[in-house]
Amino acid sequence: MILLAGLSMLIWSYLLVARGGFWLAKERDELGEPYQVPEARPSVVAIVPARDEADVIAQTIGSLLAQDYRGHFRIILVDDRSSDGTAETARRVALTAGTERLEIVLGQEPPAGWTGKVWAMRQGLTCALETTAPDYLLFTDADIAHTPDNLRKLVLRAEARRLVLVSLMAKLHCESFAEKLLIPAFVFFFAMLFPFAWSNDPARKTAAAAGGCMLVRRDVLVAAGGLETIAGAIIDDCALARVMKGQGPIWLGLTRRAVSVRPYGGMGEIGRMVARSAYAQLGYSPALLCGTVLGMLVVYVAPPMLAIFAAGPMRILGAAAWLFMAIAYQPMLRFYRLSPLWGPLLPVTGSCYTVFTMNSAIQHWRGRGGMWKGRAQAMA
Repeated sequence: MILLAGLSMLIWSYLLVARGGFWLAKERDELGEPYQVPEARPSVVAIVPARDEADVIAQTIGSLLAQDYRGHFRIILVDDRSSDGTAETARRVALTAGTERLEIVLGQEPPAGWTGKVWAMRQGLTCALETTAPDYLLFTDADIAHTPDNLRKLVLRAEARRLVLVSLMAKLHCESFAEKLLIPAFVFFFAMLFPFAWSNDPARKTAAAAGGCMLVRRDVLVAAGGLETIAGAIIDDCALARVMKGQGPIWLGLTRRAVSVRPYGGMGEIGRMVARSAYAQLGYSPALLCGTVLGMLVVYVAPPMLAIFAAGPMRILGAAAWLFMAIAYQPMLRFYRLSPLWGPLLPVTGSCYTVFTMNSAIQHWRGRGGMWKGRAQAMA
């Protein structure tokens, strides 16, 4: 038991001081240096894959139509065989706005070897290249609303720092009890796996992006092989980040300029969202699954158990690890404007994510891996 307590303490000490400062949440778009407006404003095409998004598409497409970007900008909505009138809703928004910026592509079923979202992105890219090829592509999800200045800020950052990919981790919906318990931790765990500072460092191999908002240099993407290089990826954003970082510098940060407008229905829905990609992140490996579950128990469950039920040095070490855990979670809680009292509950949240990860593997073994909008997309 003393070894377990010491291991938990050692892991949290490492995470706090040697994991790229992931927990500090310092990589944020509003904290960047001011950039000068380029004389020639690059052209941009936004590509929005959408499948049964009628409940949110008016707000999100409306936010893209309202961008204050003064360069050439158009929007391609790829309607991925929706059954709820997604395309019609988006078309009405564009008509009301009195703009011809929006083009709607009726998507086709993905061919073998392609996940649905990446195939929809590919169809949007094909459409974008049929006329004058844009300088940048903005890949954004259909549930992400953007502040009017978001595209302008993205392009300024990309141009000033010669980035081939700029991605923003959209602020997720976080109002219900289940969301407050689980959603900030989703971003916290993502940053732990892929420290933003390491991803943004050209000298490191770590590469990550957030699929809700990715501005990509079009010529660099095409030269790297296009979206065919990530055709079967469930975690398509990080796969694209790896491809693009092989071509030049990338940047990922937190933001409040891009916000998910879709609320999560409860713990079950959040669990399904996590389960869609968790086992894919482990390479569909039973050995890595076992190691991950064991690691989650050591890192998140053991400290409070030792602090409450053990005695002597084991209790002290367990309590210290639990305290370090709560401290590490505070910057993310502040970003989501939540009470610091959620910090000591991180072991509960970690336990939930352990269950979600196990369920991800079970769903894969049942042939339902990567389930999204009626499609089982796991390729392994």
